[in-house]
Amino acid sequence: MASDLPLSPDDLAARLLHRDGLMLILDKPAGLPVHAGPKGGPNLEALFGGLRFGLPRDPALAHRLDKDTSGCLVLGRHRKALAKLGKLFSNGRVGKTYWAVVKGSPTDEAGRIEAPLSKRSPDRGWWMAVDPNGLPSVTEWRVKARGDSLSWIEFTPLTGRTHQIRAHAAHIGLPLLGDPIYGSTPAGGPRLHLHARAISVPMRDGHPPIVAEAPLPAHIAETFAAMGWSAEPINTP
Repeated sequence: MASDLPLSPDDLAARLLHRDGLMLILDKPAGLPVHAGPKGGPNLEALFGGLRFGLPRDPALAHRLDKDTSGCLVLGRHRKALAKLGKLFSNGRVGKTYWAVVKGSPTDEAGRIEAPLSKRSPDRGWWMAVDPNGLPSVTEWRVKARGDSLSWIEFTPLTGRTHQIRAHAAHIGLPLLGDPIYGSTPAGGPRLHLHARAISVPMRDGHPPIVAEAPLPAHIAETFAAMGWSAEPINTP
């Protein structure tokens, strides 16, 4: 599968959406894992040395995005910031907005998916399934645009399970375009159309949240153009 690789540390620095003394927000490219797997290989963490900006240690991941998901990724710049970010994410206080292109068209204009998720098979890595005995998982969605056989959906995950949007979308009969796990996309088909469009982080008490927005990656922008969809900016506080 094609990807936006290779990246240099300078390339990664050019993808910064926000930088302050506590955290960085990156526009993660699709096709690059955030950390090395068991077999190693290129990954974002290997480039974090170029994002110190004068601090003695590399920044670290405050959360995760799938290898093939693009968009807003938050890094903590030191231990105290990471601890704060960890609490914000675990308490559901970080606002996350995802854009996806799905196969099909929902009957309603918006909805809420409440379907517990658990790991489906110990032999398939992070392959999730709806399971009444799984962890509570909630995703809200609304239609942004419709087209011939495809729809543009905005997803707001209220919990942070692995593959939550992908599994929930397939569960309601709207698998993501290019999803080989939950959408049965054949090898060599379109790339995954899932983008972490915006994030809102209430990092400082008594201050407005930090809001960042990531532009669409090329493969999703091409689909939008072909469908005649306009990616208008997210409304921010």
